[in-house]
Amino acid sequence: MTTTGVGASVRRKEDLRFITGKGNYTSDINRPGQAHAYFLRSPHAHAAIRSIDIDKARHMPGVVGILTGEDLAADKIGGLICGWMIHSKDGTPMKAGPHPALAQGKVRHVGDQVVVVIAETLAQAKDAAEAVVVDYEVLPAVTETAKAQAKGAPQVHDVAPDNTIFEWALGDKAATDAAFAAATHVTRLEIVNNRLVPNPMEPRAAVGDYDSGTESFTLYTTSQNPHVARLVLSAFVGIAPEHKLRVIAPDVGGGFGSKIFIYAEETVCVWAARRVGRPVKWTSDRTEAFLVDAHGRDHVTHAELAVDETGRITGLRVKTIANLGAYMSTFSSSVPTYLYAPLLSGQYDIPAIYAEVDAVYTHTAPVDAYRGAGRPEATFVVERLVEVAARELGVDPARFRRKNFVRKFPHQTPVIMAYDAGDYAAALDKAMELHDVKGFPVRRRTSARNGKLRGLGYSAYIEACGIAPSAAVGSLGAGVGLWESAEIRVNPVGTVEVLTGSHSHGQGHETTFAQLVSDRLGIDINSVSIVHGDTDKVQFGMGTYGSRSGAVGMSAIVKAVDKVIAKGKKVASYVLEASEGDIEFKDGRFTVAGTDKGLGFGEVALQAYIAHKFSGQELEPGLKEGAFYDPTNFTFPAGVHICELEIDPQTGVTTIERWTAVDDFGELINPMIVEGQVHGGIAQGVGQALLEGTVYDKDGQLLTASYMDYCMPRADNLPSFNVGMTKTRCPSNPLGIKGCGEAGAIAAPPAVINALTDAIGSEDVPMPATPQAVWQAVQRANRLKAAAE
Repeated sequence: MTTTGVGASVRRKEDLRFITGKGNYTSDINRPGQAHAYFLRSPHAHAAIRSIDIDKARHMPGVVGILTGEDLAADKIGGLICGWMIHSKDGTPMKAGPHPALAQGKVRHVGDQVVVVIAETLAQAKDAAEAVVVDYEVLPAVTETAKAQAKGAPQVHDVAPDNTIFEWALGDKAATDAAFAAATHVTRLEIVNNRLVPNPMEPRAAVGDYDSGTESFTLYTTSQNPHVARLVLSAFVGIAPEHKLRVIAPDVGGGFGSKIFIYAEETVCVWAARRVGRPVKWTSDRTEAFLVDAHGRDHVTHAELAVDETGRITGLRVKTIANLGAYMSTFSSSVPTYLYAPLLSGQYDIPAIYAEVDAVYTHTAPVDAYRGAGRPEATFVVERLVEVAARELGVDPARFRRKNFVRKFPHQTPVIMAYDAGDYAAALDKAMELHDVKGFPVRRRTSARNGKLRGLGYSAYIEACGIAPSAAVGSLGAGVGLWESAEIRVNPVGTVEVLTGSHSHGQGHETTFAQLVSDRLGIDINSVSIVHGDTDKVQFGMGTYGSRSGAVGMSAIVKAVDKVIAKGKKVASYVLEASEGDIEFKDGRFTVAGTDKGLGFGEVALQAYIAHKFSGQELEPGLKEGAFYDPTNFTFPAGVHICELEIDPQTGVTTIERWTAVDDFGELINPMIVEGQVHGGIAQGVGQALLEGTVYDKDGQLLTASYMDYCMPRADNLPSFNVGMTKTRCPSNPLGIKGCGEAGAIAAPPAVINALTDAIGSEDVPMPATPQAVWQAVQRANRLKAAAE
C-alpha cells in the first residue's frame, strides 16, 4: 500500500482552498449586469390571496421587475414535483397537490413565496418589496402531525381529503398478527421523532442567466445533484429544453439532504433571467432557510414488539403518521415509506413485520430527506423497542440484542431487504470492550455519590445505502434510475481528469476519488483532478445522497479505469511490438511478460495520442473511457454505538461522558475521512436527541426560526469519540464499500435516549431531551417511585 493509495489517511486536497477562503460558492459568482432577487413571503400559514398590488413598488428606485404566480402561469411554467410515486394500500396513487414556484391563489405555510422583486441591489429589492400590498384572507391552519387527519381539520389541498396523501403498508399483516397473538410478552411504545431543520454551513443560493443569442439558460445553484435539477427543470417545470439549460453546482458548503431538492427560488431565478433580460441572483438568509428549506423527520408512531417465551423477537408492528408539510418535495414520499419501513428489521432476525404509514399534509414547511432519511426514524423505533423490551423482561440489553441478531448471511428480511454480509455480534463485542462496559457499575456508583444520575445506552443500527439498483427503486416508485456515471480522460502527458456524476459538498471526493485512481493507475495523486457539478462537462449523473458516492460513484470510476487500462494494453502492444495478451500492467507500467521491455503510464498515454504505431489499424487514437455502474443491491453498513452520560437531577443538564462507535463500512478508501464522517453524524444525532426541535404554534408561525431559538450542537456538548471498525466486505460492488456518511446520525438518537432513560429509570423522555424536559422526566420518575413505595 502506498502512502497515498487506497487505505491511506491522506489529508484532504480540497481543504487548503476552503480554509484560506478561496472556495468558489454560488454566492461568490457574479454575472455581468446581474440584478438581485428578494422574495416576498407569506406571513400566514394558510390564506387565500385576494389581490396583489405592485403599482407603487415597480416605480421605486432600482426596480428591474416584479413577478407573481400569474406571470409564471402566463409563461406556462409548471409546478415543482415529487419524483417518487407511492400508492396507498387500496392501489390509489398518492394525492399530490399543486406546488407553484410562486403562490397562485393560496399560500400554505409561513414563508411561501408570493412575489419576487428584482432590483439593481438587494437593498433596493427589499425596499420595493415593502411597497407591495398583498390582500390576504386568513384561513385556519393545521400544524400538528397527529391532528392533521382529525375530522374538521383545515384542508391543505383540495385533492387530499382529510389531509391524507397516502395510506401505505408493507409486510405480512396476518403473520404479524399471529406472532402477537402467540407472544408471551409485548412491548408497546408511543414515539415522536421530532422535526429538524437542516443547517448546512452555506445557505442556499442561485444565479440564473439567459443568453438571448443562443436562447440558452445557465443556473448556478447549491445542489447535491445538478443533473437531476436540470432534468426536472426542463422536462417537468418547462424552463427550457434540456440541451438549452446548463446547471452548475460549484463548491457546496454542506447539504445533509436539504440540497437534493428542486426549490422555488432557483426555478424563479433562472426563469426570471429571461423575463427581465438580466442575470438574477438570490442568496438565502438564515431565517429564510429555517422557513422554507425542506425539514426532516416529524413522525408520530405507535410501535409494538412481540417476544416469545425463549426471549426471541417474533414480530414487530408499527403505525406511523408522517408529516410531509404543505407541499410534496422532490423525494419526500420515499422517506417514510421505502427508506423507512424496510429497515424496521434492524439487525434482528424478526420473522414477521407489518408497518402502516399515513403521510399527511400540514400548513408547515415541506419535509423531505435529511441525513439518514427514513433510516434514523426506523432505527429509533427498533432500538427503543428492543431496549425497553429487554428492561421489561429483566434481561441485559446487550445480551437481548445478541440473542436476536441475524447470524447467517445472506438474510432475507420480511420487509424487502436482503442483507448480504455482516457480523453484528462482532461489532457489539468490540464496542463493549472499547467502552469498558464492565466498569460502568463502578462509574455509576461514583456518579450517585456525587448526586448525579448515570446511564448507558446502546444503539445497534443498520442502514441501506447506495439507493440503488435502478430496477429495485423503479419497482418501488422512483421516477429515475439510480446508477452512476464516470469518465476518465487521460491527457497526452499522462495526467488524468475524472468526470463523475457524484457531487461533493464536504465529503472529500477530490481526495478519495483521486486516491482510488492514482492507486489503480500507479500515478501520483497530484496528477489526478476531479471534475463534477457541471452538466456541460459531465454528461449525466445522479448526484450525492444516501451514502452512495463510494459504493456507486467510485464503482463507476473503477469500471472506467479498467477500460483505460485495457486500451492502454492495446496501445502498449503496438508500441512494444508484442501480443496484447502478453502485456501486463502493474504499478503504473505496461510491460511485456517475462521481459524487461516496458513503458510507463505517461509514455503509453502520449503514444495513444501520437498514434504513429497503430494509425490506420482497428485501434482508435486517444485514451478516454466512460462507464455507468448500477449495483446489484443496496449496501448495508451496520454497527453499535454506546452512549454513557450523566444527569444533574437538580437542573436537568445532561453531559455525555463517553461515546464509543464501532461501525462496519466494508472496505475503507481513506480511514481519516471516514472517521470524520462518523464524528459529524454523531454530532447531528446528538443534536436531535438533546437540543434540536422545530416548533410551530397553532397558527403555523415558526417559533424556532433562528439560532436564538433553535439550538445546534457545539463542541462542548460532545465528548471525544472512541471510534473503532469491524469489516465485512460488501459483495454488491467491486470495491467492497458500504458507505459511511449517515451512520452517526442514524445511530446516535436512540443511544442517547436509551442512556437517558436508563439513568432516570423512566421511558418517558421526549426528544429533544432539553434540560427542562430531562428535569421534568426526573420529577415524574421520582413521584412514581414515591407513590410505589
